[in-house]
Amino acid sequence: MSAITLPSKIGVMILPDCTLFPHGGLPLHIFEDRYRQMLHDAISNDAFFAIARAQKPSKNNPGAATIGTIGMIRASHLKDDGTSDILLHGIIRVRFTNWLNEKPYPYAEIEPIPAIFSPPEQAAGATATLRGFVEDAIQELPDELKSAVMEMLNRTDDPAILADIVSQQFFQDPDQRQMLLEETSPATRISWICRSLQT
Repeated sequence: MSAITLPSKIGVMILPDCTLFPHGGLPLHIFEDRYRQMLHDAISNDAFFAIARAQKPSKNNPGAATIGTIGMIRASHLKDDGTSDILLHGIIRVRFTNWLNEKPYPYAEIEPIPAIFSPPEQAAGATATLRGFVEDAIQELPDELKSAVMEMLNRTDDPAILADIVSQQFFQDPDQRQMLLEETSPATRISWICRSLQT
């Protein structure tokens, strides 16, 4: 993240019941004309666009949740019919602060939401606790799958990153996913995740 310069304005793909977490992956099929243009613009520039869950439109909002995630295009395949299959990698939560009419697709000013665990002296304990709850939750899975899950979780000691990885992989309910995305406190997210895994 320290090597990435985020834009102040960004194209936004608004999708029903779709949530991308930082450090998660999202395969997409781009077929609408407006999003084809957005993809072209993104590839021609910094390879970023954002994902936002759809909600009811209002006067100053085209129908997007307040908080979404910037993604980086990791792979893109243009098909003969002009559509594209892409893989988007989540980078960071953002708040959409102002919707603009500068583009033929949803386009907004953004405010990044850093993932900072507080208090920092409890970060190691939170990481160990979350790993333990996940390990307990997957006990009935085949050994090969359990090993793959724990290998994924052992790639980081950052509790905020770990919470997002678990959120991306373990929770499928759209409302729960959006709630976890909009909770800006990593400690609160981890607490909620552990309670949910326990049940």
